[in-house]
Amino acid sequence: MKDVTNLNAKAIQQMDLAQRIIALSKLGAYMQANEAEWQAIKKIAAEKNFWFLPEFIDTAIENICTAFLQEDKLAAWVQQYDIAQHNASPKNIGIVMAGNIPLVGFHDFLCVCISGHNAIIKPSSKDEVLITHLIQKLFVFEPSLKDSITIAPQLKGCDAYIATGSNNSSRYFDYYFGKYPHIIRRNRTSVALLTGEETKEELAALASDIQLYFGLGCRNVTKIYVPENYDFIPLLQALKQYDYYMDFHKYKHNYDYQLAVLIMSNQYYMTNESVLLVEKETLFSPIAQIHYGYYSNAQELKKTLQRNNDVQCIVSKKDVPFGNAQQPALNDYADGEDTLLFLNNIANYNHVNQSVL
Repeated sequence: MKDVTNLNAKAIQQMDLAQRIIALSKLGAYMQANEAEWQAIKKIAAEKNFWFLPEFIDTAIENICTAFLQEDKLAAWVQQYDIAQHNASPKNIGIVMAGNIPLVGFHDFLCVCISGHNAIIKPSSKDEVLITHLIQKLFVFEPSLKDSITIAPQLKGCDAYIATGSNNSSRYFDYYFGKYPHIIRRNRTSVALLTGEETKEELAALASDIQLYFGLGCRNVTKIYVPENYDFIPLLQALKQYDYYMDFHKYKHNYDYQLAVLIMSNQYYMTNESVLLVEKETLFSPIAQIHYGYYSNAQELKKTLQRNNDVQCIVSKKDVPFGNAQQPALNDYADGEDTLLFLNNIANYNHVNQSVL
């Protein structure tokens, strides 16, 4: 394992921005080609983490390839920033990746790579197979990147940090990384604002926003807001497309447990026998359960939700389109923190006693 405190800038300085974009687009082409080697790696990732169904891995990969790793999209993205062709003073950027959905930390890695800094990556034990292989494959396409990207068991000696985790782990991150420039992400979730006039197709798309990745992503909808006298039957019918989740014992265990809790507490609920709808104030819902609440003024509710730091995105006819919650674009930054801008400004900041930019 390389000592991250001694990473040199030689290789990354020899690669200009255009070369980095080309290398990343080659990686996307490799992922989409789906050759035997890549298929084998995906199978290992699915076997190591039950929550990573093969279809989830394929969906995450397809989104990354089509939304992130297209040469024209990468070029258009970086044009929005004053990124030098050659990074004259690359910094060591520690990345703590989450593991709730496949390749959830890829965008952070992409930002660091594009910015010309050195990426020091600590993958989640739940999602290390895919990212490790992709980095090794990137070295094949561009060997000069070997001295600027490192997989590390611990992050020490970095100039800045990007860390994603739970509310509990964020306190740990604050303690250890707080004196450096940093982005620290905590628990977030997403909501849907319905009018009752959604089409059958829109509700089917919303069902994917809710249930894709078993609902474990921060962009998954865990609470819906509806007007008074809303008819839940069409939504419950739309959610039946995910009935097959009950074939997976961990999901079924969660459904059975949450159902038992509701019955024992004599709480009202609705179900299609594979997901539970429960009226609750909290935005976060457990696996196999969706919370709902009523509203009387949609505009006021939306303003409140936009101010809520727990909300990642709002799905509605006027906001994130139904079915698009888990299809972020390059500039859809987690928690609203512009990661690329943060990285582009790192060189202008002393590493001691700096806070989130």
